[in-house]
Amino acid sequence: MPESVVVGASGIEGQGVFSVKAFLEGETVLGIDDSRTVDERNPLGPGDEPRHCDYLARGAVVLMQPPERYINHSCRPNTYVKTAGGRRQVIALRHIPAGEEITYDYCINGGGDTVWTCHCGAGRCRGVIHSDFFHLPMELQREYLPLLDAWFREERSAELQQLRNLIATHVLG
Repeated sequence: MPESVVVGASGIEGQGVFSVKAFLEGETVLGIDDSRTVDERNPLGPGDEPRHCDYLARGAVVLMQPPERYINHSCRPNTYVKTAGGRRQVIALRHIPAGEEITYDYCINGGGDTVWTCHCGAGRCRGVIHSDFFHLPMELQREYLPLLDAWFREERSAELQQLRNLIATHVLG
């Protein structure tokens, strides 16, 4: 586990990841270990939970490892995930003081039809979360647009173009 974060009890849900040191906006908080692929040849094993899976480019599925598997969702996240140099990184969206829980919005780069109740407690908590990016409110899609990973931009390019057209129409209209 990186020395810059620890896993502990979360006020959001179960376990969470907490900063040991302060992070500046744009700084890498931790690298994500995507080494455990989940597929027909490598299914989930006893004790592996599907909720700890992450869905990536071209339908790839990985079982997240500690500590990243304990990063909780927040409707006002302080990090996002971006691939750099072929490795996914958790990047600070803003200054994160030591001791703060590390969170990201699970809908950034998200797809599918999973729906759950949110317990993040943020002032802009959406209450009910739908996993697909395009189910986010329009203002959040616009806010998160620069944070999308390259693979997501490529795979969902037609929908992103429609979103850009809507944004342009709304701004100009």
